[in-house]
Amino acid sequence: MKTQHTKYSILDLALVSEGQSLKQTYNGALELAQHAESFGYTRYWLAEHHNAPNIGSSATSVLIGYLAEGTNTLRIGSGGIMLPNHSPLIIAEQFGTLASLYPNRIDLGLGRAPGTDRDTAQAIRSDFMQAAQSFPAELDKTEKYFSAENASAKVRATVAEGVEVPIYILGSSTDSAHLAAKKGLPYAFASHFATTHLWDAIEIYRKEFQASEGLKEPYVMAGVNIIIADTDEEAQRLYTSLIRMIVGIFTGKRDYVQPPTEMTAELEEILRHPQIHQMLKYSFVGSKATVKAHVKDFMEQTKADELIAVTNIYDVKDRIRSYELFAEIMKELN
Repeated sequence: MKTQHTKYSILDLALVSEGQSLKQTYNGALELAQHAESFGYTRYWLAEHHNAPNIGSSATSVLIGYLAEGTNTLRIGSGGIMLPNHSPLIIAEQFGTLASLYPNRIDLGLGRAPGTDRDTAQAIRSDFMQAAQSFPAELDKTEKYFSAENASAKVRATVAEGVEVPIYILGSSTDSAHLAAKKGLPYAFASHFATTHLWDAIEIYRKEFQASEGLKEPYVMAGVNIIIADTDEEAQRLYTSLIRMIVGIFTGKRDYVQPPTEMTAELEEILRHPQIHQMLKYSFVGSKATVKAHVKDFMEQTKADELIAVTNIYDVKDRIRSYELFAEIMKELN
């Protein structure tokens, strides 16, 4: 008998498709968020990335506010804010402000990677490497600024004090699992692209978890790539845009998201490349029936409390349809 209810959510990069303006991209993200709310999704997270023409979510907190304003009940947050890029004080002020405007709807997911290349990381913050190594201490500072007790401190984020903003730790390696467990915070693993350490990270987190005031039991979120269409063949066609995007990452030739094409022997060969095959290991592509079987197996293996779906598709209408079908799958499996 199944006793666990697995939540389902969205992770978005506000992908910019070829031929689309940024305004159209942001309007498409809002349209998706509004549909996600009606489909029963728990949260809609945006990821901070920089210096990539096909990613529009670089000013993450600004875009969070835009989507929160256009929705009513959906949780909106970061998956994540790359904390070493920022001052903890500024992040507390930004998210304290958002949470005052949209009470009980704002999440703060934090990661330690730069979300960009080395040169851009240096341009964002000259002491990035030092800040990355100090991530646990920077996390402590962020939490302190949100605490009501900080009202007596010399340095304050006054708009954040006592404001309810749940903090999540993001990770793609085992380091983050130790930290999330020690802090008693929910843990979101980026298994939609960093597949190698998924099982070790989950095991470490659950084994070492220490209950906190905000969380009594471990809470695991796992990322999955989801592309669903009415037929397996159509889903494979939509998948070609993501494959080309991944090739661009490996070759350093990033470009706008390309329109889908028919799946070719060349693209199938690319998928068999060891690095790409490993990176896309938890990519579930096909009709609703096909994907449902894969998702069921993944849920049973990970026992994740929440799946966060990444659907990198060229056209927003196809993305919305894929997320609608994924919501149907999750409702049926729950």
